[in-house]
Amino acid sequence: MATPVTRQEAIAALTAPGMPYALEELTALGRKVRVFSKAPASLRVLYEETATDLPFLVYQDERMTFAEAWRAASRVGHVLVHGCGVRPGDRVAIAMRNYPEWVLAFCAITSIGAVAVAMNGHWQADELLYGLQDSGATVVLADAERLARLTQPQVRAALPQLQCLAVRTPELPAGVRALQALTDAVGEVSMPPASIAPDDHATILYTSGSTGHPKGVVSTHRNILSALLSWELDRAVAERVAGLEPPAVPPPQPGTLLAVPLFHVSGLHASYLVGYRMQRRMVAMYRWDAEQAAELIARERLTSVNAPAAMTGDLVRVARQNRLSLDTLVTVGGGGAPRAPEQVRQIGASFGHALPNTGWGMTETNAIGTGIGGEDYLALPASSGRCALVLELRIVDETGQTLPAGQRGELLVRGTSVFPGYWNRPEANARSFVDGDWFRTGDVAYIDDEGFLFIVDRIKDLIIRGGENIGCGQVEAALLLHPDVHEAAVYAVPDERMGEEVGATVHGAPGLDVEALRAFLTQHLARFEIPRYIRVATEPLPRTPSGKILKRQIQQAALAEHQGQATSV
Repeated sequence: MATPVTRQEAIAALTAPGMPYALEELTALGRKVRVFSKAPASLRVLYEETATDLPFLVYQDERMTFAEAWRAASRVGHVLVHGCGVRPGDRVAIAMRNYPEWVLAFCAITSIGAVAVAMNGHWQADELLYGLQDSGATVVLADAERLARLTQPQVRAALPQLQCLAVRTPELPAGVRALQALTDAVGEVSMPPASIAPDDHATILYTSGSTGHPKGVVSTHRNILSALLSWELDRAVAERVAGLEPPAVPPPQPGTLLAVPLFHVSGLHASYLVGYRMQRRMVAMYRWDAEQAAELIARERLTSVNAPAAMTGDLVRVARQNRLSLDTLVTVGGGGAPRAPEQVRQIGASFGHALPNTGWGMTETNAIGTGIGGEDYLALPASSGRCALVLELRIVDETGQTLPAGQRGELLVRGTSVFPGYWNRPEANARSFVDGDWFRTGDVAYIDDEGFLFIVDRIKDLIIRGGENIGCGQVEAALLLHPDVHEAAVYAVPDERMGEEVGATVHGAPGLDVEALRAFLTQHLARFEIPRYIRVATEPLPRTPSGKILKRQIQQAALAEHQGQATSV
């Protein structure tokens, strides 16, 4: 054991000039930010520097090393440039499950200077059409399920120039090409050359707001890389404070379970991209299944899993059955929604060596913000942790004045990983950024005297179901498309497993059929967005004198009725 140091001493030592995590101030995209001076210049450099012969990607019986994945991605990059005409700055969409091709496509797109548009795999045809039109994607790589939606007549008619490359699709629709056939024909090639600057756009990920369509969150290479190195620095600081020294014998290669979709930052950043420099193996699942997850952790001797509270709660229940040893786990990470304090304690007691960790972050901050783990998290299970060192936090009142420690207000954030803005949404950017570069999170929070953040409420009208953001306004708009629905209010219903479920109260024509309404919604909403609880009101919904629906009053009445009375799936 080395001599433990204070947190501030560890930070000062690790970020000093010349050190691996040296920080310096510069201006990027018109903002003054703290950057890692030794960070890779782009994601492409990250991939090239880490293309080793260590195992990297596992899916069922398929396995690839880091080097093999880079070579396979290079073939995809060649197809995109020479077979599809993709140029730097073009948007290329990915719409599929967590197949290896998702990773290869993302690596290729961001290596040729294009912008990877990570489409929500749950989206139905209307939502996919919106995302493709909004982003201006010229090419989409899709699996069979998504391709069936993309080749529906209304999508094809609206996007006649869209090129579709199929992944794991036995029968190709007319006009669609198979990605594997194209890459097989290419053979061994190098990744096409590209000049990529740190502040070039790298990704667009869609996030649901409280009203209207999802917004495209644009991130640069610097945004993403600063988030990845921030996690590394947090870990290095924790090790210094604990007095840990590098082991005399290198430990076994770490491995993580990819249990969440790659179109979320928790999957893309925390499970996938952070693994390159760690040289961490990643085992992908077809879909979440707690029993199968436990079997994979045991068989592959995985050291970490990062998932929302609903999934880690499932894993706790499986672990406590004591059928499988999960003692290889070192960390059980979270995010997307807070864990109940009891689950935090259960994680600490259920996995042998594993300690829980979590943090607060957003798509707009590239998943980082604050972090907490180990003994700190067990002692403060309601906290989201301390601020990342490349970010700053403020708590403000309704007038924008900064509040002192312990007082609740809106959480603002700024710094290197904060996105430059929403894609083609100047009005949303004007509302979201204040005082130049402070981003309004919409979360109500406070920061204590020791710098620990506590999220206590949300200003935005959002439901977070198992880590998925669901905009109430979007669900209400879909309900109102039904000819028999005249009014609709959508709200969160607390749920022990998922954190929150979608509830709705509707008023409409006599005889409105709830099950028929649900069937109708499948054409317009992703499955996870469809209300689990639907309450039919016989009278018009209550409103304020100005005509605004009294949603809180409606929600309270519905929650009282849900005590065994709600209509559910």
